[in-house]
Amino acid sequence: MTDRIETLAVHAGAEPDLHTGAVVPAIQMSTTFKQDGVGGLRNGFEYGRSGNPTRLALEQAIASLEGAPHGLAYASGLAATQNVLYLLDPGDRFLMSDDVYGGTWRLADKVWRRYGIETDTLDLRDLDAVAAAFGSEHPPKMVWIETPSNPLLKVIDISAVARLAAVADATTVVDNTFATPYIQRPLDLGADLVLHSATKYLGGHSDVIGGLIATRSDELEERLRFHQNAAGAVPSPFDCFLVMRGIRTLAVRMERASANALVLALWLSERPEVERVHYPGLPDHPAAQLVERQMRVPGAMLSFELRDEERARRLAGATRLFTLAESLGAVESLIELPAPMTHASVADSSLAVPASLVRLSVGIEAADDLRADLEAAFTASAT
Repeated sequence: MTDRIETLAVHAGAEPDLHTGAVVPAIQMSTTFKQDGVGGLRNGFEYGRSGNPTRLALEQAIASLEGAPHGLAYASGLAATQNVLYLLDPGDRFLMSDDVYGGTWRLADKVWRRYGIETDTLDLRDLDAVAAAFGSEHPPKMVWIETPSNPLLKVIDISAVARLAAVADATTVVDNTFATPYIQRPLDLGADLVLHSATKYLGGHSDVIGGLIATRSDELEERLRFHQNAAGAVPSPFDCFLVMRGIRTLAVRMERASANALVLALWLSERPEVERVHYPGLPDHPAAQLVERQMRVPGAMLSFELRDEERARRLAGATRLFTLAESLGAVESLIELPAPMTHASVADSSLAVPASLVRLSVGIEAADDLRADLEAAFTASAT
């Protein structure tokens, strides 16, 4: 099959059924599978937690999209994150971007720290600081990159960080949720593992929760597969089907949503009410050259800061096309305030975000309509 991602998104894991010719493969809901004698498995399936044909199709799809031999599916993005953290041992250090999804920080800081995993945060754009961390007496065993980051849209040089981690024999993990494999492929840039909240752009329709991992490492896949089965946080076949359905339109959705986001980012940059816009596609972005080298398009997520929190709250409550809601990555546009919503768990920590920060997940509606909606909200929130 071609390696062009537009074609892979449509066809990977979705071959017509061999027996019926159905263009859309059937959803296999069975929880258990007939064995041909004791231990005689048909096609490797025995029990639904351990494996399922529909889940396998999704795992093959994400592996193809990320250019990897191995893919694994989970019940949520955080279930996938948990499985990655199972790779660490008590006493290990875990290095994380200083701007990440609040749930990732909460899991590392409030759960895994209790089991002897020490989590440090660092601005991973500062490669000298990253080199110092990996060159210390007790270097991290794993580094967790979000790029673009959530919610400040920091862009991190995956190749550079992965090279520094490799010298210390540390595992590089990239949360690729914001970018998707359509925009960037971290494994091609040296990462060991790539993770997605499939709830977001891969599902793309706000109707399914899921998580995915891809890797080129046989050793890491074996360990992850053991934990996937042992811990059991796997998706249902129907959820896998929904993510597969979403993946088939990934390329066209990402192109349209990213184009819309650029229009809004440029427009917001000219608004007198806006103090600062965070968007990788802006011409004056400090990492513009890295964005061009590492990403196909700048993506559909952006955030901006107003002068005060109360104005930001009024603005978020005044939109009509932009729905005030958590999550991101669907066909419809969403608006939220990260500090009291998605990132409440990082309050009073080194990862705390500005109270007046507004985050937009830009959808595929007409750009002029989205801009008009924000224009009306700015007017309504002025008093």
